[in-house]
Amino acid sequence: MITRSLVLPERRSCLLLGPRQTGKSTLVRSNLPSGSFEADLLQHDLFLRYSKDPSRFRLEAEARIQKGAKTVFVDEVQKIPELLDEVHGLIERHRVRFILTGSSARKLKRRGTNLLAGRAVTRRLHPLTLGEQGQRFDLQRTLRLGSLPAIVTSPDSEAADLLRSYAETYLREEIQAEALVRNLGGFARFLEIAAAQSGEILNYSAVGRDASLATRTVQEYYRILEDTLVGLRLDAWRKSPRARLVTHPRFYLFDTGVTNALNRRLTARPDPVVHGKLFEQWIVLEVARAIDYAGSEARAYYWRTHMGAEVDLVVEKHGRLVLAAEIKSGKSVTGADLSGLRSFGTAHPKVPRFVVAQVPEEYRLENVAVLPYRRFLDRLDEWL
Repeated sequence: MITRSLVLPERRSCLLLGPRQTGKSTLVRSNLPSGSFEADLLQHDLFLRYSKDPSRFRLEAEARIQKGAKTVFVDEVQKIPELLDEVHGLIERHRVRFILTGSSARKLKRRGTNLLAGRAVTRRLHPLTLGEQGQRFDLQRTLRLGSLPAIVTSPDSEAADLLRSYAETYLREEIQAEALVRNLGGFARFLEIAAAQSGEILNYSAVGRDASLATRTVQEYYRILEDTLVGLRLDAWRKSPRARLVTHPRFYLFDTGVTNALNRRLTARPDPVVHGKLFEQWIVLEVARAIDYAGSEARAYYWRTHMGAEVDLVVEKHGRLVLAAEIKSGKSVTGADLSGLRSFGTAHPKVPRFVVAQVPEEYRLENVAVLPYRRFLDRLDEWL
């Protein structure tokens, strides 16, 4: 069994969010004490019973609590958001821990549901990090097939089939079944474009033209990807938080394998441009996951000037920039790769600057540290 970086609270109740197939249920069940009460809302009969009468859940949970259950586990709670009101009441009346999992924060918010503020901590589970994969990790395979647990532990041929199914299942279950959008065909076109442009600066109007959708619809669809936890928005850094609101973000899908599945590139050998985009996406995702799992108040951004000078990744903590990194997929780095970091260094001379690449050893170039990607990821704790 793969050991996960995320540690669930031992006593407090917890709402565990994450995309489908990131291993939420496996993680929870591996930590459940004997005698716990479990409600898996993916079971059709259970879903029907509780959706018709949410109070049935309360009655059944209380019966198990009275028999000694100390933990109650509800899997895929977004399928019946009304259960959170019952959970709220049970937490108030009984000293028992609840663990709830969900793959759609949007549906919970959309219903105006009680999100257990102050009564349960919220945690997020991501695809496997480099550290979690351990000896299984292979960079080229990760860039091509991603790092969902089932993909990492499957042969390549099965992994490709699973990823194709994942993309189709997402459209059917997360979008169609939960009625998040009405125009499923338009959303499918949008999703393919979003995958093709993963990591690029967003131009909502251009995406709308390509997908034959209104700009406002495109903006709403990107919010759906964020709220269903399959997309990461990376804002442009500005000194003023208000100024950040008027800049165009970058947007990354949550997994390189899902990106390739939507782009129909699972069996293709990526050209250098595609390989570079996937490597950048993976590094950005690894940093975002590290920030999340560390419980850090740091935030990731990208940096860009009005003249077009750009740095792929900067990290801010407590109002102060703590690092800037340019991400290069090559095995060598030259002065030509430092143009963005030079501009950044002029504006922020005291902030450490790095190039993250597939170089075999660390070295310095024009006062910039060139780091092997493993070394950079190992050092993240210094800045988070």
